[in-house]
Amino acid sequence: MASILIIDDSPTELHVLKTMLEKNGYTALAATSGEEGIAAAKAEKPDLILMDVVMPGMNGFQATRALTRDAETAGIPIIIVTTKDQETDRVWGLRQGAKDYVTKPAEEKDLISKINQALGN
Repeated sequence: MASILIIDDSPTELHVLKTMLEKNGYTALAATSGEEGIAAAKAEKPDLILMDVVMPGMNGFQATRALTRDAETAGIPIIIVTTKDQETDRVWGLRQGAKDYVTKPAEEKDLISKINQALGN
């Protein structure tokens, strides 16, 4: 069973994503900031990360860049899940090292399909 780390500062969004993942057979881990997410990624070594962008402190783009440039976490695929729906945001997110980009509210079928694709399932 794959473990997925959700990095999002919204308790509601964490709950929605966690429920969605667990319903589809994944183990969900949670972090509420970019900094906490990086620490959790290093400690837990999840199979995949779902990353919010708009968070206090380190934003999701910065956290994605930090994770993909660190040899310890570079192999963990990251999917950005955000309300930022501009094409420039999507391009920037992918340029930071994210494998995919989903705008909120994430549709379950779409998100699970992207997760399976990123995990090579």
